[in-house]
Amino acid sequence: MQALRDPRRLRIEVLAGLVVALALIPEAISFSIIAGVDPRVGLFAAFTMAVTTAVVGGRPAMISAATGAIALVVAPVVREQGLDYLLATVVLGGLLQVALGLLGVARLMRFIPRSVMVGFVNALAILIFTSQVPYLLGVPWLVYPLVAVGLAAIVLLPRLTTAVPAPLVAIVALTAFTVVAAVSVPTVGDQGELPDTLPSFLLPDVPFTLETLRIIAPYAIALALVGLLESLMTAKLVDTITDTRSRKKREAWGQGVANVVTGFTGGMGGCAMIGQTMINVRSSGARTRISTFLAGAFLITLVVALGDVVSVIPMAALVAVMIMVSVGTFDWHSVAPSTLRRMPRSETAVMLVTVAVTVATHNLAYGVIVGVVVAMALFARRVAHLVDVERRVSADAASVTYVVRGQLFFASSNDLADQFRYGADPASVVIDLSQAHVWDASTVATLDAISARYADRDKDVRIEGLAGHSAQRHERLAGHLGGGH
Repeated sequence: MQALRDPRRLRIEVLAGLVVALALIPEAISFSIIAGVDPRVGLFAAFTMAVTTAVVGGRPAMISAATGAIALVVAPVVREQGLDYLLATVVLGGLLQVALGLLGVARLMRFIPRSVMVGFVNALAILIFTSQVPYLLGVPWLVYPLVAVGLAAIVLLPRLTTAVPAPLVAIVALTAFTVVAAVSVPTVGDQGELPDTLPSFLLPDVPFTLETLRIIAPYAIALALVGLLESLMTAKLVDTITDTRSRKKREAWGQGVANVVTGFTGGMGGCAMIGQTMINVRSSGARTRISTFLAGAFLITLVVALGDVVSVIPMAALVAVMIMVSVGTFDWHSVAPSTLRRMPRSETAVMLVTVAVTVATHNLAYGVIVGVVVAMALFARRVAHLVDVERRVSADAASVTYVVRGQLFFASSNDLADQFRYGADPASVVIDLSQAHVWDASTVATLDAISARYADRDKDVRIEGLAGHSAQRHERLAGHLGGGH
């Protein structure tokens, strides 16, 4: 409502929505081809996802539409079962997202470390750039100067004025030139036939049986998880760029609602598109739901009512826009020599692993999952070496006290048992854990094993200093873990 009362802000939102709509068209068509469906299926998904998330989503200005990750997930369904099973998969995947969103799965975002986030952003920039390469191979030579002019316009125009988004100026100018000069270059129309009608409600023509559920459930689960992961990661990135907070729980179930709507209107499903979101937020300066809604509204208007005009937009113009998006998305500071020298090697390794897996699989979700696993393993390895054991012998040598300091869990407690001198110690042994914290059953089992080894030598062991959760955990589990194993 505040944007509607501010003419300048409203102009930015409207123009941003138009730029995104123009960029969405060839992307949606390309993703349709990846999924093995007609271009209209991808375009309908782009429309319904954008409009629905503009209303029910939790991150203003974020763009959701058909994506490559979702296309890769659902392609086997289309290939093996057909379009109707795809639509049923999208609906079921949307329902799962609603359930996961209401259960608070968005809270898991706190476990994604910064190094994985940086890797996610850099990998995305690389994928955006590489996705444009096919449009630059085997094309007329005139494509290259057109792309160069488009890049120059996007870089230089903001230095003169920001009244109109530079990407929009580049698209309009290059389109006008190719039409007036009657030059033959690849256009949006060459990517596939544009729809000439609005999407309508339909029920997937599949039997409502357990066999159908068995077929679509694995793909629906994958769609739900991949879509939520990409959407929540994108929302977190936009939060950082705009210095605002989004409602992650609402975004999670909002993505599910959008996919249910998309499935019932003939779309292939989707999630947040970080490339188009960067065009909207970073390149065009949009900040509200208006731009997201108008992106979907402009898209369906352009392809249905102005399809002949849209079809003559040269792909060179859109390639220029996406190249600048990839350059702006990449975190160049993360690979600067000064940063690499200062950053711990483990952090750099996690970032590189995330990038490598994402680029290799063309799936952001896989990259993030592997990155988080590697980060957890390296963190556990680092923390495991921070445990210190000090041996103190009493003045009369009748007893010995072991003072343990640090965090005790499965990685660090494995070496703990080797820090004691079972044969050389006197008959009375005290293990002081007042400066340690017991985190898991592995540690309790290790303490049981230490006590058992002393007991085998007829020596008395007392464990002292435990408090709070550590004491509760030890009291509940000690002696009940299979003889200390």
